[in-house]
Amino acid sequence: PTATRWISANERRQHNDITDLWVSWLGSVYDLTPLAQAYADDPLLLPILKRAGQDLSDWFDPATSDLRTHVHPLTGTVAPFTPDGRFLHVPPVMPRADWSSDHVACPWWLDRQYHLGSLSRQARHIRIVNTLTQQEDVLEVCGEETLTQIQDRYLMVNSHAKGYMWKYLGALLDMTLTLQENGIPDETAMLHQLAMDPVAWLPTLHVYFSDDLTVA
Repeated sequence: PTATRWISANERRQHNDITDLWVSWLGSVYDLTPLAQAYADDPLLLPILKRAGQDLSDWFDPATSDLRTHVHPLTGTVAPFTPDGRFLHVPPVMPRADWSSDHVACPWWLDRQYHLGSLSRQARHIRIVNTLTQQEDVLEVCGEETLTQIQDRYLMVNSHAKGYMWKYLGALLDMTLTLQENGIPDETAMLHQLAMDPVAWLPTLHVYFSDDLTVA
């Protein structure tokens, strides 16, 4: 099975305009860029654009994974609750000649094609030291990720990351396990309580270049 892709809130926030639009709701992250491009001139895109890069869980009912509803004060009928204004694929409260439910086979919030991954609840930072070059890098990672997934993030810094062995305090790490499972807890909260700078006390992982040139 494909490993879950974990995405931090900070990562989501960086994708916050019509050309690159991520949002999250109910624990999942979605890339709505294709939707935004297709409806760029539609005013019903505006409520989504205003929340680009943000979490939209307040729009959704956790029990149904669908839009929250309320009894509309004008019609007395149950209607979608849209506190930021009506948006794409939400039917109007009153019948309109320019609206037909036939136009929307699947509303965007139920369309899995936009799903990217899961929203991390355990974003944390680590320091990685390349023992070959002595370069140090601080990465934000997700606590739910395995070391292999963190290694994939490190590829953005070091394109040969797959050719390195990963160690912590001299011990070889199990790449199939998370940081916590490898005995590397997140002590950020404790350090804050002790009025200590978490950045100065980040766990440091050392990567050692391997001679296996088949991994490049």
